[in-house]
Formats: sequence, C-alpha cells, structure tokens
Amino acid sequence: MSAEWRPALAASIVLRRDRVRDRDLLVMPERVVVLNAEAGRILRLCDGSRTADQIVGELAQDFPGAPVADDVGAFLDRVRDEGWLR
Repeated sequence: MSAEWRPALAASIVLRRDRVRDRDLLVMPERVVVLNAEAGRILRLCDGSRTADQIVGELAQDFPGAPVADDVGAFLDRVRDEGWLR
C-alpha cells in the first residue's frame, strides 16, 4: 500500500446501503457483495480525497490499540487486487 495512494471505488462499482438487511453492499456488473460493518466503514472512506495513510489514521483514532494499520492496509491491498478500488 503506497502512502500517497488515494483509494476510490472503481468506476463500475457502487457502494449502497441495503436498508432491509442493514448492511452495505458493493454493487458491480453481474455481482453484489454484502459487506460486514468494518469493510463498509473502510470503503466509505475511500472517496479519492484521502490518502491510504489518512484513512488508517482516521480509523486508528476510533479504535485505539487495534492493529488498524496492518488490518486496513491488507484489506485495501486485497480489494484493490480484486479491482474494486483504483
């Protein structure tokens, strides 16, 4: 994960809230992914305005003592490899 990378959802992907399930969804061509609360929160911060380090810092403030840098960094790398982030 590059410190200066500003993650944003790929153009073909929409993050949407399913009010019936009370869950966030990633809506893609021919596929929908139901996200857990943590993944939804992280991806909501991926709007292209924050660097990956800023996203980690923001979450670290909310979860002191948690291994946020490692966990969030690994998650962002994984979803970028999936093609969900640019």
